[in-house]
Amino acid sequence: MRLSHTLGRTSVAFDDPNLVSSTGLVPVLALADLAGLRELADEHLTVPTDKGANAGLKVASLVGGMVAGADSIEDMALLRHGGMGRVFARAYAPSTLGSFLRSFTFGHVRQLDAIASRFLIALAGLTRLLGPPATVEFDQSGYALLDVDDTIIEVHGHAKQGAGFGYSGVRGINALLATLTTVGSAPVVVAQRLRKGSTGSPRGAKRLVGDAVRTARRLLKRVGKTQPILVRMDSAFYGRGPVHAALAGGAQVSVTVRMDKAVKKAITAIDDDAWRTIEYTDAVFDEATGRWVSRAEVAEIPFTAFAAQKKTDQVPGRLVVRRIPDFNAEKNKAAGQDTLFDVWRFHAFFTTADPQVLDTVAVDKTHRGHAVIEQVHADLKNSALAHLPSGVFNANAAWLVFAVIAFNLTRAAGTLAAPDLAKATTATLRHKLITVPARVATSARRITLHLPTAWPWETAWTALFDRVSDPPSLLAA
Repeated sequence: MRLSHTLGRTSVAFDDPNLVSSTGLVPVLALADLAGLRELADEHLTVPTDKGANAGLKVASLVGGMVAGADSIEDMALLRHGGMGRVFARAYAPSTLGSFLRSFTFGHVRQLDAIASRFLIALAGLTRLLGPPATVEFDQSGYALLDVDDTIIEVHGHAKQGAGFGYSGVRGINALLATLTTVGSAPVVVAQRLRKGSTGSPRGAKRLVGDAVRTARRLLKRVGKTQPILVRMDSAFYGRGPVHAALAGGAQVSVTVRMDKAVKKAITAIDDDAWRTIEYTDAVFDEATGRWVSRAEVAEIPFTAFAAQKKTDQVPGRLVVRRIPDFNAEKNKAAGQDTLFDVWRFHAFFTTADPQVLDTVAVDKTHRGHAVIEQVHADLKNSALAHLPSGVFNANAAWLVFAVIAFNLTRAAGTLAAPDLAKATTATLRHKLITVPARVATSARRITLHLPTAWPWETAWTALFDRVSDPPSLLAA
């Protein structure tokens, strides 16, 4: 491909008032309206003074800007170009939206959390956001997977409230997320919380896990699925608070444990005949040794978590252990470790999952799937969470919730557009469905959007537009 004319014979003018750059916002925001985003904000958000007036329209503006690619308050200006004013009403200026965000208190952020939860449940009822319809066989044989993990969002500038150095050594602010995944669906975010950068991972996790389990149950009920929930967490969340919050909500847990004395003692009690070899489809690179590992074994033993605590805090379950050959055996021996730990390296997790549903091999494979939440972290950081744009902590906490709403909304739109877009990343969905240029024309009081001829994803875009403009019973319910 090359230019048809030299640049010297090409001129440029930003002078067409009828062009829009993100026509995909039309069906996506129509879907948001069907799910009641503006009405929920008007009903539940009580930001005071004139800065909080018309909350529903301001919320829709922020979410729409994020769907279109905004990752800062200034980027919200992309809602006010060309013919956008003919297609959308009341797209607020970036300065107005910034003042709105800075008026949030912690209580308003919690109101926004409730809005995000209700909105997600409404979206699930309108789309196949949680995968295909439930089947009796699946409900009896599997878990809906709820993953909890935190990530550091790097920030710059000395005036950022809450910024600090945490476990990653990066100066930033800590975001704690919970995602829900079912068979045939991509993860959706069901709970979120912004915390100071120096905060330890488990701080506030008890409350978030409880909120996430409740929302997940309501989501599954909304789409007619009845399978139990398995909460997956890493070792930072191996504590009484998060574990008991999951169990109190009726979920089961699968959480990595630290290699303390009790765990090591339990591992030594595993019978040699209990180990079962796992066949990996691909070799695994072990960063600790710098070598490729293609062999592993798993076994399990009954185990009581928090056995040193009072009886009401103790949780009976299974300790599932995966071992791989240790290529640092000589180094470990020199350090005085037991013979057992000279030969193998062990990775253990505690679970209350029903062994009739997930046996030793299956529960190990299921637990390793917890890494899917890292893809959600990366997706958000490649979108609206590329920055936390304000110096005010609560404004950034609200920004996180808006980013989650935009993430879930974009994913829901993908499920309506085409099967291959149901699990696509936000960047892919934006490229194929959202940032489509169009010319706005009006005739007989009717608006026509003229999109590019031979757009490669015309079929998917049209399917999304048709579903929300004249919704069938699935969307109208």
